[in-house]
Amino acid sequence: MTMPLPIGLAQTAARHHAADDPDGFAAEVRGVTEAHPDIRLLAYPELHLCGHRPGEEPETVMSAAAEPLDGPRGTRLAALARELGIWLVPGSVYEQGADGRIYNTAPVYSPAGERVAAYRKIFPWRPYETTASGSTFVVFDMEGYGRVGLTICYDAWFPETTRHLAWQGADLVLNLVRTPTVDRAQEVVLAQANAIVNQLFMASLNAAAPDGVGRSVVVGPEGEMRAEAGPGPEEVLTDVLDLAEARRVRTRGTAGLTRVWDPFADDQPPIELPLYAGRIDPERWRGGPCP
Repeated sequence: MTMPLPIGLAQTAARHHAADDPDGFAAEVRGVTEAHPDIRLLAYPELHLCGHRPGEEPETVMSAAAEPLDGPRGTRLAALARELGIWLVPGSVYEQGADGRIYNTAPVYSPAGERVAAYRKIFPWRPYETTASGSTFVVFDMEGYGRVGLTICYDAWFPETTRHLAWQGADLVLNLVRTPTVDRAQEVVLAQANAIVNQLFMASLNAAAPDGVGRSVVVGPEGEMRAEAGPGPEEVLTDVLDLAEARRVRTRGTAGLTRVWDPFADDQPPIELPLYAGRIDPERWRGGPCP
């Protein structure tokens, strides 16, 4: 048995002075939980704590804001999740990796104040984003609720990303977004498509103006639009999800018909995937479709 999961998606603008005002985000989160005391999972958009000041070069912000995940910022975030007794996804942050590279990373903190997951963006938006690419698909378990997967913005455009998370058992995928451009319309369609073809919940959380154009959405495992925020303004999008519904849809099929996780005959041989050669290889991918 699983419990219903009340979620909050904080469609907000980035905190441009987060490093100078470390208590500001804590006050922001406390305000949301006071207004919505039932929320158990609270999430923020991509790079919410690492916003670029107007006219500032992203590389300057990256260098100034990058910290190891177990640095001072991580310590404060863990303490905040413990104080409020919530699952906290503070958006993604610039992570200073042990290899010397900077990653766009989404950490997750449990109500016990522990970092239970951290996902590095696999598909930075080249050539505009210069963070290093992650290489691991990440899910985490919320005891009593279900399993959640993580993606960041452009990852949603690559169906392999959400498919791997679904294969790893994700009932809900959080897609943390910072899109200020007109292609947010396509991202909303992709949220529905990823939900439909993988039979899971999708929560696509975009930043508010001026960092994003809003339109955050929650989509059910049969593609139904459950909730949608407005275009631009700051708001908190809330919903209550029964994550067991995703498992029911996978078992019985979309509309009781389509079972995408059981499509093969018992005697069907394996299907080779020549594009991947058993893996996603950047050089092979860059070569495009074979003639």
